[in-house]
Amino acid sequence: MTLVLFGLLVLLFALNTPIAVAVGVSAVAAFMLQGDMNLMLVTQRMYAGADSFPLMAVPLFMIAGNLMGAGGISRRIVRLADALVGHLPGGLAAVSVVSAMFFAGISGSAAADTAAVGAILIPSMVRRGHTPAFAGAVQAAAGSIGVVIPPSIPMIVFGVLTGASIGKLFAAGIVPGIMAGLSLITVCVLHAKRHGWQPEHGFSLREVASAFRHALWALGAPVIILGGILGGVFTATESAAVAVFYALFAGLFIYREIAPRQLPGLILQAGITSSIILFIICSASVFSWYMAIQDIPAGIAEWLTGITTNPVLLLLLVNCLLLLAGTILETTAALILFVPVLLPLLPALGLDVIHLGIIVVMNLAIGMLTPPMGVCLIVSCSIASTRLESITRAILPFLLALIVNLALVCLFPQIALVVPDMLFK
Repeated sequence: MTLVLFGLLVLLFALNTPIAVAVGVSAVAAFMLQGDMNLMLVTQRMYAGADSFPLMAVPLFMIAGNLMGAGGISRRIVRLADALVGHLPGGLAAVSVVSAMFFAGISGSAAADTAAVGAILIPSMVRRGHTPAFAGAVQAAAGSIGVVIPPSIPMIVFGVLTGASIGKLFAAGIVPGIMAGLSLITVCVLHAKRHGWQPEHGFSLREVASAFRHALWALGAPVIILGGILGGVFTATESAAVAVFYALFAGLFIYREIAPRQLPGLILQAGITSSIILFIICSASVFSWYMAIQDIPAGIAEWLTGITTNPVLLLLLVNCLLLLAGTILETTAALILFVPVLLPLLPALGLDVIHLGIIVVMNLAIGMLTPPMGVCLIVSCSIASTRLESITRAILPFLLALIVNLALVCLFPQIALVVPDMLFK
């Protein structure tokens, strides 16, 4: 049955079948061939896969991100980022990274981060002389760390799958996310110096103060979201609901850039995106449940530990597996399929479950920059009107920087664990 399960999955992927359909059909086919399973269990398992209070945060964060993008918050964040780092060589490239880092504290989604900031900065970078491929690559790389800097939808899914504290996962993503952002800024500056690009303007404290004042309400969202979760005031789901009301209030009454007639369209758009994610979760939960009752995760874990018992080499194998999965699978599907396989390896790896969560999310964030399933690349290509082949070549230096960051987080766990250790004694 294992051969049927994975063989049919690979075949459906090769036929370009949608991920949710491919995962669900292969699991149902395995059930039917086994012959002693009631297919009503499939329906019950799909329902149970989405019937989770923490998963309610997914559509709520999507709505909050849409409201903040439409409410002028993205533009004010870009202005603040420009005031802070626009004086660096190739300033707009660094601005795009810092803007994405700020917006990551709101949306929880890499694709939303890439689209919201890229719609403003990719055309600006092209007008200033950057090639469309480079502009798209910068924004795709910056957007990908939107799932590492909290709040993060993949971290919520990981927490649901493992029972790990979502608050601790969010706290653990802070330092790796900032470190990744600084690495991408360094790549941008080195690229600009190599090409002789000069800063577009000088540094001005007056402009920083003015931009900060205009962006104050925009910056309040991540402060409320993260402060509430890390301070134990409310759960991740409750924080997402608060973020929706905050974004609605700021867009309607503070910035006054959202008209009431826009609200149904913004909510519908968030609902469509969320339904895709939740459909994948439903289908993948059936697949992972079938793997569990067939004891497949334990078998894979035993096979991996049979290759090597050295924790460093085993961790290298796990990272290679996750990087490969990220290139061909949507992030949510990859989490649901591979996390059950990785959990039995925790003793052999010598990892804390929170540390494993950050490693998994960082790997899958890199997968968002690698074709054919690189969602951030695809979004950036669309905005920059360039070919995937061109942007793939331009992304290589940024990929290398993110892989180095991943290696550091793997080898030095305290990079990820220092903040949760301080906040959750």
